[in-house]
Amino acid sequence: MAQYTEATGRRKESTARVRVYEGTGVFTVNDKELNEYFPRLGDAPAILGALEATGRPVNSFDVTVKVEGGGVSGQRDAVKLGLARALVSMDESLRGAMREHGLLTRDPRVKERKKPGLKRARKAPTYTKR
Repeated sequence: MAQYTEATGRRKESTARVRVYEGTGVFTVNDKELNEYFPRLGDAPAILGALEATGRPVNSFDVTVKVEGGGVSGQRDAVKLGLARALVSMDESLRGAMREHGLLTRDPRVKERKKPGLKRARKAPTYTKR
C-alpha cells in the first residue's frame, strides 16, 4: 500500500479519520463514493474546497475517510477539517492557504446540556399563576 498522511477532524458529535495518498483522485467515505455518501447539494463541493485550496489538481490525491457519529452536517465539517489538516501535515507550505479559506479552525459549537428544572437547555416550563 502507498504511503499516506492521516489526520482527524471533529465537529459536534462527529469524528472523521482522513487518509490522503498521492494518487488519481479517488475519494472514498466509509467505503462509498463521496457523492454517494454525501448526496446533498453543496456537501461534496464544500469538502473538496480543501483540495482546491492547495492549488494542485483535485485528481492528484486519493482520499479515504472513516467517519462516525453525529449527523450529515457534522460529518461533512469533520471530513473537511480532517482533510485540511492532513494536507497541511503533508506539505506545511499549504498552511497559509488553508488558514485563508478558514479550513483549519475547528468549530467549537456543540449541543448545550439540559439544566435541572428546565425542559431543554434553556426552555422553562410555562409559568402559571394559579
